Amino acid sequence: MSGAERLAVVKNPDAMGPLLELLDELLGLTHAAGRTDLANRLGIARARVADPRVRLVVVGESHSGMSTLVNSLVGAPVSATDGQPGVPVIAEYGAQATATLVKVGAAGTAERLPVDPATAVAELRTEGVIRAEFTAPSPLLAEGFVVLDAPGSPGETPSTWSLLAAADAVLYVADAGAPFTPAQIEQLQRIQQVCPTVVCVLNKIDQYPQWPQVQQQDRQLLDDAGLAFAVAPASAQLHEHAAALGDQQLDLESGVPQLLDHLRAYVLGRADVVASEAAVRDIRLITDHLALALRSEGETLRDPRRFTVITEQLRRTREEAEQLRLRTANWSLTLADGAAELMADTEHDLRHRLRSLIRDSESQIMQRDPVRKWADFSAELDAKICEAVEENFVIAHYRSVELAEQVAAKFPESGIPTPDLKLDNPGDVGAVLEPVATMEPLESAKHGIIQQILNTLRGSYAGLLMVGLATSLLGMSLVNWYSAGAGVLLGVNALWDDRKGRRQRRQSEAKVAVARLMDDVIFQVSKESRYRLRAVQRSLRDHFTEIANSTLRSVDASMRAAEEAAAVHSGVRREQRLTEIETSLVRLRELRERADVLGESSSY
Repeated sequence: MSGAERLAVVKNPDAMGPLLELLDELLGLTHAAGRTDLANRLGIARARVADPRVRLVVVGESHSGMSTLVNSLVGAPVSATDGQPGVPVIAEYGAQATATLVKVGAAGTAERLPVDPATAVAELRTEGVIRAEFTAPSPLLAEGFVVLDAPGSPGETPSTWSLLAAADAVLYVADAGAPFTPAQIEQLQRIQQVCPTVVCVLNKIDQYPQWPQVQQQDRQLLDDAGLAFAVAPASAQLHEHAAALGDQQLDLESGVPQLLDHLRAYVLGRADVVASEAAVRDIRLITDHLALALRSEGETLRDPRRFTVITEQLRRTREEAEQLRLRTANWSLTLADGAAELMADTEHDLRHRLRSLIRDSESQIMQRDPVRKWADFSAELDAKICEAVEENFVIAHYRSVELAEQVAAKFPESGIPTPDLKLDNPGDVGAVLEPVATMEPLESAKHGIIQQILNTLRGSYAGLLMVGLATSLLGMSLVNWYSAGAGVLLGVNALWDDRKGRRQRRQSEAKVAVARLMDDVIFQVSKESRYRLRAVQRSLRDHFTEIANSTLRSVDASMRAAEEAAAVHSGVRREQRLTEIETSLVRLRELRERADVLGESSSY
């Protein structure tokens, strides 16, 4: 985007200038230390500070209406709304609407392909597309925002974290139908560590009348977790409908105008402060990492006799780390097979419990007329279902703990810890079963006395007419003692058959209602169970992968530092290196102090 197309410069260049100087100086020290990982993070921080606009990254759970909200904020269709995870979408201001798809070429390089903006969204999932860039004459973008639609939840798409690292602010979109889960709270805590400026959005409030209670519960959950995030209710679809009708009152009910006002005041109004705090935080972190490595090298140089002990200890640690790496495939297979078996066993246990309930319920239904105490029967069945689901969740939890121990056993005996798999409150299964509708009253039980009288008269009339015609051949009148008795007997029989047939219909309808209820329960609980078990699998995978990878990284870095220190332990070279280390430590301390001063000044 050319500079002429940027209508708003939100960040003050005079305020960002000293930060850029600090970042450039620290970037040189980082490259000199050979820390490519820290240099990459520092490069992202510098790009964020150098950009005069505000980068707003939108993330959220699947099917939360995240892409619809992005389109509503931008005022143009830039994100696909079919619910499938796609690619990152970047929307910037431009006098003309344009669209560009970034694809991987044959040589592995990125190719920029301009496309028609009207059809760009439909082409987002073309094979090889890695990013989509849009420009639009949007009022929000003209104020200085750059909106980035991240592809799915950070927990499901690791590449989303790179977008969050470059963000000035984050919009976390969640469904207004239910409060935050413990996994979402944990994810928000991780997001705060990357970008502290976060606004939570409860989307689809038009579909959930209970959203005020959900908003209150979310605020309490965030307060308990120490997260001072705003929780803004909104409805992107209602906003689009109001815009189509030109109804300002309906637009206010959607909550989107209030969200935009909050972004202008809380994000645009504090753009300099937010950028300064983020840059200072990165500078502090990176200076601490560099200073720690330099101090370790300096201690080794000052006492070369410690090198042998240190090297031997590091070699032993490296051997253990190598064993972790060599056995990575083994524990990964164990985890994958165990997770698949766990999901299958949990599903089978749930179906077995619910089928047992179905058999018991059908037995009770056939013993008596189900219309009697139908409400008590339904309440008792609901309680049994909750108990069965609760026991199923508890069994799944303990099986998950056993799986974690099995995976940990595949590592060498070096005290490998297992993750803390917390058991969510198993007694609170009401939220899981809330979408399941209760059993309705039996329709066949609706009958009155008039219908019974008509059925009795119909049977009596048939008996009276049949026997009366037979006796009339003997010269008797149509109505006589014999025809009257037959009418009474057939009327009573018709009444009995009618009652028996109605009872059988009620029993059949009751069994169908129970079967339908169990199908709904299996569908809902199986979905929740699979979601929880997949979360457990991801937690175990991340935990053990981090153990192996972090150990290797740390040991490799320490080994290199110790070996380099041993190579320069001779007098002249050692003194020169010690002087270089002291000089670097002084520069790092000065950079840290200057960053602290800038951080304190920006907070006023």
